[in-house]
Amino acid sequence: MWAAGAAVVLLALRAISPAQAWGAVLRGADVYAFLAGIMILAELARHEGLFDWLAAHALHAARGSQARLFSLLYLCGVGVTALLSNDTTAVLLTPAVAATLGRTTANPLPYLFACAFVANAASFVLPFSNPANLVVFGSHLPALHLWLGSFALASAAALVVTYAGLRIGFRRELQPRYDDGAPPDSLPAAGIVSAIAVGAAALALIVAAAVRFDVGITALVAALVCLALVTLRERGAAAYVARHLAWQIIPLVAGLFVVVAALDRAGVLDLLRAFLVHAQSLGYARGNLLAALAITAASNLFNNLPVALASGFALQSTHVSPALAHATLVAVDLGPNVSVTGSLATMLWLIALRREGFTVGPLAFFRVGAAITIPALLASMLLVH
Repeated sequence: MWAAGAAVVLLALRAISPAQAWGAVLRGADVYAFLAGIMILAELARHEGLFDWLAAHALHAARGSQARLFSLLYLCGVGVTALLSNDTTAVLLTPAVAATLGRTTANPLPYLFACAFVANAASFVLPFSNPANLVVFGSHLPALHLWLGSFALASAAALVVTYAGLRIGFRRELQPRYDDGAPPDSLPAAGIVSAIAVGAAALALIVAAAVRFDVGITALVAALVCLALVTLRERGAAAYVARHLAWQIIPLVAGLFVVVAALDRAGVLDLLRAFLVHAQSLGYARGNLLAALAITAASNLFNNLPVALASGFALQSTHVSPALAHATLVAVDLGPNVSVTGSLATMLWLIALRREGFTVGPLAFFRVGAAITIPALLASMLLVH
């Protein structure tokens, strides 16, 4: 409502022309296709109980050890984020974890925090692990082998430091053992078909990223094919997915594209371009760190989605080194873990928590986020290329 409303106000005030606004909206076509495809795949997986099945098997495999259960669920979060985006982890894995832990004597809070933090820490494992990656790079999204060469070590550092920080921070809560109960049920036939379809779609995205094919179109086509295959076996699947899709995210992103285009037209983004050029003049280490800290602060103040859009507009029209662009992306993905309003994934995580009867205040989140995110960001800055 606010993003689309802001775009309408800018048009009414003639701060941007209809043609320029439409051009800005079209600029995000790949992002809309990707978001729609990922949302379909995620809702399909939820409908068939894949996330509940994952959480239940982790619970049983840990055999009463909370430390082992935490590690298993953290790895589940890494996999879901890497293959189905960070928003999927926040929105769909979180309630599955909450429901599963609710059947035990274990404190669910450490595991719920893990869902929030891994959603952003794993956001740059693959090019499509976070929609912000598509926003920052646009049509210049690096091929998979180049992406891994630039981000693999930095991503591993972010994940390890985030995991270690959460384990240390919640060490007391993770000490008691729990009763793991009866073994979980196996997936029904429709669930197996859905799992295979989602896995095939994730493989298609990896191949598309490897050959630099449009990942947005790939995600949408793969999702529609998967939905059709599952619907052949279970007729209610398509209706369920259509009913539960969060379509509001499309006009949200489209409105932000228009707002950022208007800011660029007004000359505001020239300040960001000048800042990036100045950061590059400071040298590799100092420049990357300065850019990352500034982007991190802006993301936590204004949310990383508009900051990613502004950064993408600036980077795509400014001659800066790839290393500085990569540092900017790491800050956009990882930096928002400091505040509850830092990223869309975290805000969606808060909504998911409230639906499950949990409340996490901004100060409590900040205490955990600041202690974990700053070391993770610094470690990633040392290893990004």
